Amino acid sequence: MLRIIVLGSAAGGGLPQWNCNCGPCLAARKAGFDNGQVSLAASVDDGKNWFLINASPDLRSQILRTPALHPDPARLRHSPIAGVILTNAEIDAVAGLLSMREGHAFAIHAHPRVVEILASNPIFNVLDPSRVPRVPFALGVPFEPTCANGTPSGLIVEAFDVPGKGAWYLEGTAGDDGTAAGDTVGLHLTCRGTGKSAFVLTACAGVTPELAERLRDADLVFFDGTLWRDDEMIQAGLAKKTGLRMGHLSMSGPEGAMARLADLGIRQKVFVHINNSNPVLLPNSAERHVAAEAGWTIPQPDEEFAP
Repeated sequence: MLRIIVLGSAAGGGLPQWNCNCGPCLAARKAGFDNGQVSLAASVDDGKNWFLINASPDLRSQILRTPALHPDPARLRHSPIAGVILTNAEIDAVAGLLSMREGHAFAIHAHPRVVEILASNPIFNVLDPSRVPRVPFALGVPFEPTCANGTPSGLIVEAFDVPGKGAWYLEGTAGDDGTAAGDTVGLHLTCRGTGKSAFVLTACAGVTPELAERLRDADLVFFDGTLWRDDEMIQAGLAKKTGLRMGHLSMSGPEGAMARLADLGIRQKVFVHINNSNPVLLPNSAERHVAAEAGWTIPQPDEEFAP
């Protein structure tokens, strides 16, 4: 059985963002609501071993809030986290790795492009490669990450390129134009025992015909929901870039995610990587109603899904 826990579903900054008083941040702060930056946990063996999809800057608090990820109480040092699978090299996908530096053995699975970026920054050397190997994967080639004891996990992972951009902090650096293969990947997760599967796309700048066909009749899709409309942050006075300029497809509009994925027979559709400016975060907003009517779920922290 494939189980996926949404540890957090927010975009960079989380909800509420520490320095923001936009509508959703004000409402979240008033309600005492805390939604960390997007990270998922997947398991196929009744929770004995878990694989994180991205390691958000909020990972420590997300683990503390999620009993399935707690150490075995009978052991002094332990974690059921067997690996981390990275979909990009953005800060909100990799910064949480630094919170996992306490001697636990696990593997980091990433595209060679992302492995290279990690290797170029010595701060990630706090994760001793002899205990935390960085295992590159190839696009379009399924692989099965192993459990901590070296046995097959039963989780089959296939990564594939999706439209997007490279990590924003690399823009303008020597030899980097932000368009390299592997900068933004989607994942297809399959339980070897049942065949049930899910797609994870935490960042996506467009739905190509090839991507649409890949997602057709999917059991479960987690999809980039950064903004409601492309110029949302500009209109709110929060930024000068559109969503597409940042590498993210909007939820609404004729070319938005809801429209482009509407007729593909996807059984469960879940938005993740939702920016704090997005009005869909307000439970009683018109935007939330539109998203729900279109069959989309706005997940709560620690909400679990199964295809």
